[in-house]
Amino acid sequence: MPTFVNENINYITETKLLISPLQRELCILAKLQVTDTEVVFMKQPLLKPEPPRIDPFLENRREEDAGAAFVLVSKGQWWHAGFHLTTAIVGPTILTLPYVFRGLGWGLGFLCLTVMGVVTFYSYYLMSLVLEHCEKEGRRHIRFRELAADVLGSGWMFYFVIFIQTAINTGVGIGAILLAGECLQIMYSNLSPNGSLKLYDFIAIVTVVMIILSQLPTFHSLRHINLGSLLLCLGYTFLVVGACIHAGTSKNAPPRDYSLETSEASRVFSAFTSISIIAAIFGNGILPEIQATLAPPATGKMVKGLFMCYSVIFVTFYSAAVSGYWVFGNQSNSNILKSLMPDEGPSLAPTWVLGLAVIFVLLQLFAIGLVYSQVAYEIMEKKSADVKQGMFSKRNLIPRLILRTLYVMFCGFFAAMLPFFGDINGVVGAIGFIPLDFILPMLLYNITYKPPRSSITYWINISIIVVFTGAGLLGSFSSIRKLVLDANKFKLFSNDVVD
Repeated sequence: MPTFVNENINYITETKLLISPLQRELCILAKLQVTDTEVVFMKQPLLKPEPPRIDPFLENRREEDAGAAFVLVSKGQWWHAGFHLTTAIVGPTILTLPYVFRGLGWGLGFLCLTVMGVVTFYSYYLMSLVLEHCEKEGRRHIRFRELAADVLGSGWMFYFVIFIQTAINTGVGIGAILLAGECLQIMYSNLSPNGSLKLYDFIAIVTVVMIILSQLPTFHSLRHINLGSLLLCLGYTFLVVGACIHAGTSKNAPPRDYSLETSEASRVFSAFTSISIIAAIFGNGILPEIQATLAPPATGKMVKGLFMCYSVIFVTFYSAAVSGYWVFGNQSNSNILKSLMPDEGPSLAPTWVLGLAVIFVLLQLFAIGLVYSQVAYEIMEKKSADVKQGMFSKRNLIPRLILRTLYVMFCGFFAAMLPFFGDINGVVGAIGFIPLDFILPMLLYNITYKPPRSSITYWINISIIVVFTGAGLLGSFSSIRKLVLDANKFKLFSNDVVD
């Protein structure tokens, strides 16, 4: 007497039926479970499979989304993600690490640098898991704002993330152009000490180059540039470390003083400013967009890219911080190259070494500016391009040329007008990177995977959220305070970058 169970039946009677072979075949065709004993309709309701979740926050259908189809085209391998991640994190901002240690001292400096590295790796790993989870459920997210809005189920979160992302990316774009212009100025002043060109002239030159490079149509098309960026950051780090060792062991070595500021209040503010700068240095507010460049399925690929990136971080961050602070102590400049090339007196290392380091920094800054512009380009392309007419059609090429040119000109104008690189770095780190990199990933993971409240993972994530929310608030206050204190040095279109 065969038995069948129909999972679409909610209630049962305790009826037993005999069925014929024909009825048995019909049961099989109807996908009913059949055994060789008897038919039993069970009494309690059976659980129905949960219907697939529909993402209400997808901005448009993907096949009609030019930002997705053009800028964020998904063709990359895991090592390409590693190149992109390294360019997004390991940049010339590492040359500010001796200055960071100046506000923290040796012990606290090492501790904060290590903790920030561990926490950011953990944070990015969690975010990649959330992205993979959504992809497996048929909701592949290629934008940070989509991911946050979907998981948190909030329309306002969509706009919060896009506002923060835009502020970060534009700030980094401005900073990249500003620092590149400063690199050109350093080379020019050494070759022609009495030359008439000003900082804003070099910023204009950098802006023109960036306009040309900005026409590379997709994030994936930057993969070779970003491989070069990875090699460049290793190159100038080794050159700077060698220069610091030379300076520290020469007869002209500067006196070393590792004492902190005398006022307790000043020490506290300096410490939180330094923490904000470290957050900005480790910050990467475009991880979902980088993962979007991977050819699906993305499972496991991003973790390999993260390991590549953090291997480079370990080599560069610690060597630059230790060597620079060892030589200059509490006299460390916000750019260690300026400490090695003081305005008065001879350079503290061979000129060719420093010149080559400056060239490497300059070249990498173009890659950094391109990477952080991709979110802006994706937003513009999504609104202006027609995906049906092809990436290089006249209909799409002309708006791309105009809009990207205007965006780079905007960044270049503000770089020339507001040369506050070090201070801006701290403010951006506190207000921008801390919410995106230290708070949202933990929140997204807890909501997506729902770890038990008794689990260590849940409480680690909650602790990171609480600690870094407080650090972000204090860091914002101290960074803005420093910006205000430096305001008396500020001049529109100044010829010098304010430290």
